[in-house]
Amino acid sequence: MIRTAVTVSLVPQARLGPFVYHGELAGSIAKAAKLGFDAVEIFPTAAEALDVADVKRMVGDAGIDVAAVGSGAGFVVHKLTLIDADDAARRRAVNFVKGIIDVAGALGAPAIIGSMQGRHGESERETALGRLAESLAELGAHARQYSMPLLYEPLNRYETNIFNRQGEAAEWISGRGIDNVKILCDLFHMNIEETDVAGALRAVGAAMLGHVHFVDSNRRAAAMGHMDFAPVAAALRDLNYAGYASAECFPYPDPDAAARQSIETYQALFKN
Repeated sequence: MIRTAVTVSLVPQARLGPFVYHGELAGSIAKAAKLGFDAVEIFPTAAEALDVADVKRMVGDAGIDVAAVGSGAGFVVHKLTLIDADDAARRRAVNFVKGIIDVAGALGAPAIIGSMQGRHGESERETALGRLAESLAELGAHARQYSMPLLYEPLNRYETNIFNRQGEAAEWISGRGIDNVKILCDLFHMNIEETDVAGALRAVGAAMLGHVHFVDSNRRAAAMGHMDFAPVAAALRDLNYAGYASAECFPYPDPDAAARQSIETYQALFKN
């Protein structure tokens, strides 16, 4: 059974970003549970900003789980990337993500690599990919101790020039022999880069599909744009996907309305 999650960002610098809830974790968890979500996806400022015991208590009291923990603040706040040419800066980036992995693992969840993958300069692609491969291999191995994969998210061309298409990223990770790293498929990014969103999910395949950001073409809640979700739902069913459909979208027209729209669209697609 595909489970539902909703995003909660605790990063002030991402206040205008595509997260449903912002700033207040306890209240957001309570709202998510009341609306019927199975979990929350949390984006902290850093690993040390999350008190694992407090988060466990909050989700336990609400009867939900933590779906994933994002590392985006490493880039947004600290400007760290996993392909930095400076060895010391790259080590700080890897250590930042390791901290996120440790917190996520303690919460029974995977960590996400998105914006921290960075952007390479002209004529630097192969070198950048080598650095990324080393970083992901180390981080995937670190995540294994928690029996959780590391989630790698291809972004659209306006946010990165590393990997924009899902199947290419999955093939590269497999071809490099990078263990314990799966693909996070974000439907917003896919709408920009893929000619066939459902086909791209199938190209990633059941073994490599680790997480889905459930969002519409305009980065609003599902069914508030022009994406055809029926083929997407069919592809996920055919892949026997049992992970999360997580609402990472703008809080439009307000957070509660966006969350409600997301859960209602999910129910219409997957509960019948």
